[in-house]
Amino acid sequence: MPYTNEEGGLLNNFAREPKIYQAEPPTEGQKRTYLLLGIAATALIGGLIIVAFFVSQISRA
Repeated sequence: MPYTNEEGGLLNNFAREPKIYQAEPPTEGQKRTYLLLGIAATALIGGLIIVAFFVSQISRA
């Protein structure tokens, strides 16, 4: 178990803080990938809604 020593030889068993780093902005390639995935997800959801609509219309007839 990790611990630290304080003044007077006391042990501190609190969790150690992780190293902090600054996030980097996405590259142009990553931005393009995010855009394509967003378009694909929107098309998938739209398609599912259209299929559900037509299936519900068939079951009413």
